[in-house]
Amino acid sequence: MDSSVDLQETIALSMLMTWKCACLDVPFGGAKGGIRINPKLLSDNEKERIMRAYAAELCSFRAIGPGIDVPAPDMGTGPKEMAWVRDTYQLLNRHDVDGAGVVTGKPREVGGMDGRVEATGLGVYYGVKHFLDRVHEFTNDISVGLDKDKTVVVQGFGNVGYHAAKYFSNESKVIAIGEKDGYDLIKMD
Repeated sequence: MDSSVDLQETIALSMLMTWKCACLDVPFGGAKGGIRINPKLLSDNEKERIMRAYAAELCSFRAIGPGIDVPAPDMGTGPKEMAWVRDTYQLLNRHDVDGAGVVTGKPREVGGMDGRVEATGLGVYYGVKHFLDRVHEFTNDISVGLDKDKTVVVQGFGNVGYHAAKYFSNESKVIAIGEKDGYDLIKMD
């Protein structure tokens, strides 16, 4: 949910999601979807109506479900929005005993799990850390591992960027964070 959502990027992201899920044997499908609207201009009631209408449309095409495709939060959405999607799906699919598994990223109170909010940022951190731990296997001039002498620049400071920067700052020096409106040089102690 963002004013920059467009068809070409959504198609590209769905392709990447398909490959990621297939390579990791994650049964979350591979679709992507979005709503082109600025969520910052909406009240909670307006956002809820839009999310529930979106979920109802996806249900009408049988495009989501625990065994079909499992949406996850992304730009402009979070646990609250995923709870609305879950609730709408379950209202329209009362026969589905696995209906609570229709989305990931929902609040713990409605079947979500601890650690989901920071999971993607932590995954970025571990992916880079694993690469740097093995960089000696490649021919280049990058030194092995993370340490306080290594500097990191994080692109984006939403949920993923925030958590990636948080974990990187424990073992290296985050010197800049890029956001839509440019880069901020920072000093993290």
